[in-house]
Amino acid sequence: MAGRMKGIPEGASVVIPRLFCRDVAAAIDFCKNTFGAVERVRRPGPDGTVAHALLTIGPAMLMIEAEWPGLASRAPQLDGSSPVVIYVYVEDVDKTVERAVACGAKVLFPVANQFWGDRIGWVMDPSGHVWTIATRIEETSEDQRRERWSDVQPDKS
Repeated sequence: MAGRMKGIPEGASVVIPRLFCRDVAAAIDFCKNTFGAVERVRRPGPDGTVAHALLTIGPAMLMIEAEWPGLASRAPQLDGSSPVVIYVYVEDVDKTVERAVACGAKVLFPVANQFWGDRIGWVMDPSGHVWTIATRIEETSEDQRRERWSDVQPDKS
C-alpha cells in the first residue's frame, strides 16, 4: 500500500508567483541576469517557443508563463500600472538595479533609504512586471518605524 502523499511537494515554496509574459524566454533571461535566478524547468508550447518555466531566486520559486488562449491571465501593460509588485531582497540593491536597467528595466522609483530600514528601488522589467528591489541596511524597532513614519507624513495643519 502506498504512503500518504504530502499536500505540499518537498522543497516547494508555499506561495509561488506566476508571471504572465509575452516573451517567456526574455523574462527568464531578465531574472537570471538581474537576480541570479536558477532555471529549474523550461517547457515549450505548441509553437515551440517557451511557454512555461520554473525559476528559483534564493529559496523562493517563481513561474514564468506565456499567455494562453482561453485563460484570462494576461501580461501586464508596459506602463508600470501592474496591480502586483514583487518585493525581492538582494545583497546589494544598487548593483541589482544597475543590472536590471542593463537588462532593459525602467526605473520607476530611484534607489533610496526607507524609514523601516530597507534601501529600495522600483523597476519595471521589459515584460511590464514591477519589482521592488530591497536590501536591509538597518534593523529598526516598531517604535522607531512608527516615529519615522510620523516624520514623513505630511503636516495636517
